[in-house]
Formats: sequence, C-alpha cells, structure tokens
Amino acid sequence: QVQYVEYGGGSVQPGGSLRLSCVVSGFRIQYYNVGWFRQAPGKPREEVSCIGNSEDNTERMTYYDDAVRGRFTISRDDAKNTVFLQMNTLKPEDTAVYYCTVTHGWSKQQCRRREYGFGSWGQGTQVTVSS
Repeated sequence: QVQYVEYGGGSVQPGGSLRLSCVVSGFRIQYYNVGWFRQAPGKPREEVSCIGNSEDNTERMTYYDDAVRGRFTISRDDAKNTVFLQMNTLKPEDTAVYYCTVTHGWSKQQCRRREYGFGSWGQGTQVTVSS
C-alpha cells in the first residue's frame, strides 16, 4: 500500500525556517520524480518544487515555483525513501498544508502529480507563518 507521511511543519515567525520530511512507503522512490505541493485555506493545491531521479540521471535537476525560488531547497534520500523541503526566510504567504507525491517530471511543465498507481495524497503537514 502506497503511503506518504509528511512531517516537520509547525508555527514560526516570518523569517524563520522549517525542514519538512516525507517518508514514502509501498514503492522505491529512486525510480521516480517527486515533488512538494501546498494548499492554503480557500485556495487550490499548487506545486512548490520538484526533483528528478537517479534512474534517468536527473536527480540534480530541480524546479521551484517563483514564489519560493531562492528560499526553499528540495532534496531526496533514496536510501531512506524520503523527500525533504528546507524552507528558509519564511513568509506569511507560505502558510499552507504541505504534501509530497510522485510527479510526472521535474520541470515546470511536468511538476504535476502522477495520479494513477501512486496512491492518494498523504495527510500533509501544516506550516503556519505568523508574527
């Protein structure tokens, strides 16, 4: 059974940092592109960042939405089947529930969830940025 377990969120002041983790079970992520998405209250879920995979030698390739580029860093540890999102210089507009999932690719155009065969969204982890 495919599962995504996200954690590491919390409440921080503007300018603070958090490191999110997503532990995946049910398959080996080394073969797949993965990404982080977020959903703020009253808004649709949106892509945050995606990363390539070692099987097609794109594990160093990343994409970041304009809103987070330069502040967030995505990474992966295939041995631990885990994806990370380091978030620095957090802003109130970063407040959202954050999710990870398998994506079609790592580029802007392909940083979209692969809907079939890779389970449902996890429960996500809440990030709140407020003074």
